Amino acid sequence: MEAGSDVPDLVRELTRRADPARLRDDVAFLADRPRGRIHAPEAMLRAEAHVAERLAEAGWRTERQPFEVRWRPGCTDRPGGGRLTPFRFRLHRRLAGANLLAEPPGADDGPAVLVGAHLDTVVGSPGADDNASGVAALLEVARLLGGLPRTPRVRLACFDMEELGFVGARVAARAARHGRPVSGMLCLESVGCFSDRPGTQAVPAGFGALFRDAAGAVRARAGRGDFTLVVHRRSSDEAADLWRRAAGAAEPALPVVTLRDPRPDGPLGTLAGLVVPPLNHLGRSDHAAYWNAGIPAVLLTGTANFRNPHYHRPTDTPGTVDPVRLTAVAVATAVTAALWRPPGHGR
Repeated sequence: MEAGSDVPDLVRELTRRADPARLRDDVAFLADRPRGRIHAPEAMLRAEAHVAERLAEAGWRTERQPFEVRWRPGCTDRPGGGRLTPFRFRLHRRLAGANLLAEPPGADDGPAVLVGAHLDTVVGSPGADDNASGVAALLEVARLLGGLPRTPRVRLACFDMEELGFVGARVAARAARHGRPVSGMLCLESVGCFSDRPGTQAVPAGFGALFRDAAGAVRARAGRGDFTLVVHRRSSDEAADLWRRAAGAAEPALPVVTLRDPRPDGPLGTLAGLVVPPLNHLGRSDHAAYWNAGIPAVLLTGTANFRNPHYHRPTDTPGTVDPVRLTAVAVATAVTAALWRPPGHGR
């Protein structure tokens, strides 16, 4: 399967096999209670078991990879806004968690595109949008790709401790540089909340000047939160274009706003965020760990607190997630993962 394959044909094929009821059920199961390695460990193990079971049913081999880190800068998982303020900063003396990594049968050791979503929530929130929606979409990606005649080079990951500062993703990204290589990464973060009402979509302060095209696209939609934001860098231009094309061919068609982060991958990009603080909004999920490791990555998001009034609250419940449009997100992500060929990916 090549990047030049007909995107609409693959979208139609996967859409025929996709099922919004499955995504609705996965969101309902995961988001019936808060889950976190520290504040709700039993719920976290329950969520892990559900994910592993669904991946096994789809034919994927799942490995639980425990990790332990010490003296790791991060943040608290108490409810809060989207910015890492001094009040949210934490230096974690010791954290012990686990990522779930999955591969299709017959996968080789070559570079693969990784689709990832975090499994944990903040304290007190069941996290239907943040981020049961992302995990449900990932599980549907597994089902859809597992049914293709030729399995693409794709791996899946459910990350631990995103709410503590992308801890699990940072461990996984570092391992990818020294173990089984990752050629590119697609991050599903808070992708289930949509609104057709004007004025429901906010834009971060300073974005109007920094990203005129993206801000203008939001204004042109009268501030409706009915789109998915695709945040990418130059290294992942191809993935952003594939996702936009796939979403446009989905049923129903899913509006997309793309935003290119001007920073380079690697440490220089991280330092640029210190100089221009509004840029840090673009790195608020696990994809940032891959950017920092020099791996092309894309963030797929409904913009979290800039749209969803239930963000990090007890009211982030399954009824606020749109399973039909979430299914379109899963289809577009599966198509992009199957067709994207980042540098070093191979054929």
